Amino acid sequence: MKEKENISPELLETIERYYNHSMTEEEKLAFEAKLQQDATFKQEVEDIKILLFSIESQSLKEKLNEFHEDLPLQMETNTSSSKVRFLNFRNIAAAVVIVMASISFWFFNGSSNQRLYSNYFKPDPGLPTTMSTSDNYAFYDAMVNYKQGNYKTAILKWKKLDAKKPNNDTLTYFLGVAHLANDEVEKAMPFLEKSSTNVTSVFANDANYYLGLAFLKKDKKEQAIQSLNKSTTKNSKKLLKELQ
Repeated sequence: MKEKENISPELLETIERYYNHSMTEEEKLAFEAKLQQDATFKQEVEDIKILLFSIESQSLKEKLNEFHEDLPLQMETNTSSSKVRFLNFRNIAAAVVIVMASISFWFFNGSSNQRLYSNYFKPDPGLPTTMSTSDNYAFYDAMVNYKQGNYKTAILKWKKLDAKKPNNDTLTYFLGVAHLANDEVEKAMPFLEKSSTNVTSVFANDANYYLGLAFLKKDKKEQAIQSLNKSTTKNSKKLLKELQ
């Protein structure tokens, strides 16, 4: 969100009074007439409205927890019959600055990591489902579910096999990737970490790539770079260039 330039205190106060129903009827009619006649003014008012009202939104409250003790948010009671409560004007201007700083930090840091994750994450295509032997049937049966995008079912089936063969590198790798594809990063990471450190596994290289993506999704950029540096995949190298 781009911060508006040259917002006058008078305009902020006018918009605050309009949305808190504290204008006289004459002022309100004049204000609304200008909104209808001036498209640029209407857009500016809408932008400022979003800023002012977003201060009270739950999502921004969560992002601004560390500021709460310092923000002088004093609530005043409107004398109108609706008993609408609104922020003191002087404090609104200060709060908007802090909100915009927080949004900018989140947008240019956290959101860029999420954007890169979305751009680069594609589930491993999986193994050919030959089902050539009865011993492997259970694994490849789950692989069919995995390749169909039914990650939850594949995970349940593979976990039963993993309980019997906890050191099987193929199971370990695909459990990690399936959890990541199922948007379960915390559950995916132990499997991917185990697979990435198994130097004898043919999946170690790819495991480091997916582990790097998992760290990126958690906004842990440095750890992501460390894991990606251990992978020689084409996508790892491309992603590293964007991160560094």
